[in-house]
Amino acid sequence: MGGTPEISPEVAPNVAPGVAYALKRLRPTMPAFDALKEESRLEGYWMLVRLADGWASGHNSGGRNKFLKRGEALYGAWHGAELAGVCGLNIDPYFEGREQGRVRHLFVSARHRRAGIGRMLVETVIDRARHYFTVLNTRAPQEAFGFYERLGFRRVEGEEFVTHRLSLGKGS
Repeated sequence: MGGTPEISPEVAPNVAPGVAYALKRLRPTMPAFDALKEESRLEGYWMLVRLADGWASGHNSGGRNKFLKRGEALYGAWHGAELAGVCGLNIDPYFEGREQGRVRHLFVSARHRRAGIGRMLVETVIDRARHYFTVLNTRAPQEAFGFYERLGFRRVEGEEFVTHRLSLGKGS
């Protein structure tokens, strides 16, 4: 799982062929993040606005969210100096205890979609989650159901804050 995909012009026509993406831990306080946040907002997705607000002011999931608790991480996929995508891993705030993780704030810039960036980000989150959690939850928009299901997540019915869950085994 994971890795750095090579990009072909047919997949991502606005990205130079042979250009790789670098995956790094992220702090959402830089201009590159602001550009991606604005793009997500203009598309009607508010997850990156909530991420920035939670990081800065403590209004996300009942408190400040800087991805610093056991097992948590926030990743960015970089294409040179451009932030192409974001995805985080938190202890799931909707469940008691610390055994369930949650995929948070997945967003990939439109010009980098269909290039494997979302898969790379979520697979990195899954790899990390395996060391800390027994399951990984997400609440995905309808248009992302197939994406998560191809990654092994199973649809969940009847839970307000979970649309999909991936069993990770024992955790640690």
